[in-house]
Amino acid sequence: MMAAIYEGIEILLPFAWLDHNFMKNALLAVLLVTPLFGLLSTMVVSSRMVFFSDSLGHGAFTGIALGAILGIVSPLVSLSVFSVLFALLITYIKNRSSASTDTVIGVFSSTAIAAGLMIMSRGGGFNKFSSYLIGDILSVAPEDLAALAGVFLAVFLLWGVLFNPLLLLSINRPFARSRGVSVFFVESAFAALLAVVVAVSIQWVGLLLINSLLVLPAATARNVAASVKAYHVISVGTALVSGLTGLILAYYFNMAAGAAIVAVAAGFFFVTLGLKGRFLAAR
Repeated sequence: MMAAIYEGIEILLPFAWLDHNFMKNALLAVLLVTPLFGLLSTMVVSSRMVFFSDSLGHGAFTGIALGAILGIVSPLVSLSVFSVLFALLITYIKNRSSASTDTVIGVFSSTAIAAGLMIMSRGGGFNKFSSYLIGDILSVAPEDLAALAGVFLAVFLLWGVLFNPLLLLSINRPFARSRGVSVFFVESAFAALLAVVVAVSIQWVGLLLINSLLVLPAATARNVAASVKAYHVISVGTALVSGLTGLILAYYFNMAAGAAIVAVAAGFFFVTLGLKGRFLAAR
C-alpha cells in the first residue's frame, strides 16, 4: 500500500525534495498532524488553555520515562496512557479544588517535568531521550502513519460531537451549564483528546515546541477572522501551510523541521498582527 502512496506522491508532486521515502513519510505526517493542531488550537486559545496544553507536554515527558522504566516496548503506549491520565487528573483537581486553575496546572506541570527528568537521568541515561526535546519529523516510519491516520479520524469525529458544548464553555461556563452541558465531562473529553494528539506528536515535534503549534495557528486566526467559521478555517490553514513550508525549509537548509514549522507559524502571526492593527485603524 505504501508503495502505491509513494508512487501517487511522485506523480502529483514531482519535486526534488520528495525523492526520498523519509521525506514522503514526513509529508504525510505533516498532512495528518498539522490540521489537528490547527483545529484543537482554536479551542485552546478561546478557552484560555495555553498553560494547560503546555503542561501536557511535561506530562508526556514523564510518560516516556515511565515507559522506559517499566520496559514497555512502544513509547507511544506509555506516552498516550500517562498523558490521558495526567490530563484527566488535572481537569478533576481544578474542578474540585479551591485553588486557582493556573496554580493547579503549575503544580502538576512542574511535578511532571521534575519526575520525568529524575527518571530519565537515572544512571546517566538521559542522552537517549534528548531527541524528544526537539523531535524529528523526518524519523516518521510507515507504521507510525497508520497510527496517525487513526488519530486523525478519531479527533475529527469527536470534534463534531464536542464542538457545540466546547463553544458554549469557551463563551460562558454558567451559561453552558444552564443549557444542559456537562462541564466536567466535556472538559475531560477535550483534555483527553488534546493529550492523545500531544502524545502521538511529541516524538516528531518535540517537547520544547509542541505547545507553540497549539497556540500560534488560532492566535493567527483571531487576528483576522471575522466569524467562527473563518476562525477555524484560517487556523487549520495556517497550521497546514506552516507545516509544509517548514518541512521544505528544513530539507533545503538542513535544520530541525519542528523549529522551522514553528518559525513559519510565528511569521504568520506577526504578519496578521500587523494587518489587525491596520483594520482597527481603518475603523
